[in-house]
Amino acid sequence: MASYGFTSLNKNLNNNLNNGFNVQTALATSGLITTGRVVSIVLDDSHPLWKEVGEYNGIGTIEFQSVTDPQSNFSLAKPFFTNNTKYPLINEIVYIMALPNTDIGNVTTDTTKYYIDTVGIWNHPHHNGFPYSPNTPPPSQQKDYVETEAGSVRRVTDQSTEINLGNTFVERANIHPLQAYEGDVIYEGRWGNSIRFGSTVNGFTNWSTTGSNGDPIMILRNGQGDQSNEGWVTINEDINNDDSSIYLTSTQNILLNPTSEKYNSYNNPPEKINKFAGKQILVNSGRLVFNTTTNHILLNSQKSVGINAIESFNVDSPKSIIQSNEIYLGGKNATEPILKGDITVDLLSQLVQQLINLTKILGFVTPLGGPGVSQAAQTLVPFLNTLKTQIETTTKSKVSKTL
Repeated sequence: MASYGFTSLNKNLNNNLNNGFNVQTALATSGLITTGRVVSIVLDDSHPLWKEVGEYNGIGTIEFQSVTDPQSNFSLAKPFFTNNTKYPLINEIVYIMALPNTDIGNVTTDTTKYYIDTVGIWNHPHHNGFPYSPNTPPPSQQKDYVETEAGSVRRVTDQSTEINLGNTFVERANIHPLQAYEGDVIYEGRWGNSIRFGSTVNGFTNWSTTGSNGDPIMILRNGQGDQSNEGWVTINEDINNDDSSIYLTSTQNILLNPTSEKYNSYNNPPEKINKFAGKQILVNSGRLVFNTTTNHILLNSQKSVGINAIESFNVDSPKSIIQSNEIYLGGKNATEPILKGDITVDLLSQLVQQLINLTKILGFVTPLGGPGVSQAAQTLVPFLNTLKTQIETTTKSKVSKTL
């Protein structure tokens, strides 16, 4: 059975594969690992090489030139990793390896070039592009590259440089890398989006005011909010400033400033959001939408479900059902109770019935008031009968017995 990639190389080292690709062959093809500067990348069918690279099978393929020979012909390289997509930008430098291809079963020395990852020239998640000549940008921006070659930190403060990074990628000067702490595993996108697998680091982060060093925390952040243009300065996540965040905690206290935090309906209110320390998940953004297409949204709580809103709490549904032994409406210190439905209707019906009985008697008796009273009483009887029917049929809510 044939093996591929590094497996093939390792087996050949042990002489376990007779027709494989060996290290000596790789070294004979100008070295196993080289570097190349990205000239273009195939992302869709608008690229001129779309057909040549195999259409959809060639997505992610780059054109590159030798870093040491800017006048060399362009070459092609495919992504080495297929399950972890991180395509480079134009003018970023990548590692190139010559490794076996799909023809390995027929021609053991035939190779294809693959790129692994970008070289972290700037050690920055936003981009690591570098022009062929640092003297080609405008004079105001040459300092960014010339001084960096001498060991300085690149500090772009004018929003962007003139490096060609692609058709849509525009460099921003205010994208900050995350501050890392011992043991962190961090994945950062190019635009201030990140996932941190971190821990409590007492005295260093705003989530490390409780618990012990090493208590796990996971932070998913999209957008770093308003930041300065000093994009080389590292920052921490800020749940109150970042655009959208999800925090999964263990012992930490997250200092979220809630939009509303009123618990007037509680006799024993829950602990305030920015005071609680322990296992919880916090979701914070400009808007939250929970939507299902085929099934339910279920909210379950060991204690209570508290809802706070600045303006109103609205429910739009063709049917609203509340199953509860006790229902309280109004303030918890209200001095007047809500009427009981069945008892109220029964008492009103009895009152109306007695009025009907009285008016019937008055309709046949000529009292001191004369025949006018008798006539009025006879007119009132049909109205009272109608009122009694309405009380019994329209004042109670309808409950489906099949639920």
